[in-house]
Amino acid sequence: MLSQSLIEDVLTAALSTGGDFSEIFVEDRFTNNITLRSSKIETALSGRDFGVGIRVFKGLQSVYAYTTDFSKDGLVKAAKNAAQAIKGNSVISPAPFVQEAYGTLHPIQMMPQEVVKSRKIAVMKKASDTCKNYHSSISQVTVRLMDEEQNVLIANSEGKWAEDKRVRSRLAIQAVAVSGNKMETGFYGPGAHSGFEFIENLNLDLYANEAARIAVTLLDASPCPSGKFPVIIDNEFGGVIFHEACGHGLEATAVAKNNSVFANRIGERVAPEIVTYIDDGTIPNEWGSINIDDEGEKARKNVLIENGILTDYLIDKFNSRRMGMESTGSGRRQSFRFAPTSRMTNTYIAPGKSRPGEIIAATENGIYAKYMGGGQVNPATGDYNFAIMEAYEVKNGKIGKPLKGATLIGNGPKTLQLVDMVGNNLGHGAGMCGSLSGSIPVNVGQPMIRVSEITVGGTKGE
Repeated sequence: MLSQSLIEDVLTAALSTGGDFSEIFVEDRFTNNITLRSSKIETALSGRDFGVGIRVFKGLQSVYAYTTDFSKDGLVKAAKNAAQAIKGNSVISPAPFVQEAYGTLHPIQMMPQEVVKSRKIAVMKKASDTCKNYHSSISQVTVRLMDEEQNVLIANSEGKWAEDKRVRSRLAIQAVAVSGNKMETGFYGPGAHSGFEFIENLNLDLYANEAARIAVTLLDASPCPSGKFPVIIDNEFGGVIFHEACGHGLEATAVAKNNSVFANRIGERVAPEIVTYIDDGTIPNEWGSINIDDEGEKARKNVLIENGILTDYLIDKFNSRRMGMESTGSGRRQSFRFAPTSRMTNTYIAPGKSRPGEIIAATENGIYAKYMGGGQVNPATGDYNFAIMEAYEVKNGKIGKPLKGATLIGNGPKTLQLVDMVGNNLGHGAGMCGSLSGSIPVNVGQPMIRVSEITVGGTKGE
């Protein structure tokens, strides 16, 4: 992508005013986005983005610059501009580069750039037709296909040299159901760190029909009651609540500045013994998986909470300085336009021993959240508010009528402590996560769990 001699010159220029560490991040990204609405192609966009990010440290100072000018003069100028914010007493030279060997954890069979658009559109149309034919109330179907190939090179003044190719593909299906003056929406969006083989091998009947089923089911849903209830949260994307309300609080971005309720609590019990919380970037071909992070560190499995005890944080290189702890391979960024910081990959609650049927049967009067929607969280406190996309009442150990307008209101760390049953059906759901270093692909996951009490906001009181 760039020659070693040029990169060495850039790193040297970045250290010219006394910095103690410099880094270069080179990115070449190809993207495709196709939207099919009502069986017609609405948009078909392809693009290429190339740029370079340069970072300099001096103690607990960090300066970041980026440029799309990859000439020698342009890169050296950007490095020197960044260096102007750093004032040190001595100037060091970069160490010789050592290229680290690692095998890809996520084999790719069909590079998206090599697949003609007509082949992609054929899959999209099949998904759209399947969804539309589910029920006569389905009035509109939107299918989006996204794929990308991101090639990166990361080198730093400590001698690190790492290159990686990341390929991701995702198909998102949205169904709209209408009955009289009622309109409801269902969504399913599977994705993978994989090539077009993932899209072509998807079980379209499953995903398209599920998006349609959600929309149709909600047409006949009753208003959700308000109050405090036991809440059963299903697997896969149900994990978003702990991703937002707990996962962000375990990132060094917040922990290093004591802006997290989990700061300085390693070794403390923060959850029941049945809860183990993991971030694992090594799961083969999962949406949030990586080979290396955006600082060149190998992906790894980080156990954050083990049998209820807080054991680790997610740490990037700069915050490792603040905390006096090693990086956990968690430095991620959206693109060269962002400096990396600590971020999640595939974060999930590990499976327990309870069967889903046992969890439901053990609940006398509660709420079953089959699919979670979006929400908001304050990472400093863990306070959250999440919508439930598809909810049901639970009466006498059985799932009852569908409910709409349900929201979960609470505090992440406190909710974590109230998990009293953990299922054995671990599943993952694909999503995008926004933070200081931009929007990145992540998986959220869990088996079915039960929380003994959460405040449920509904559309009427009981």
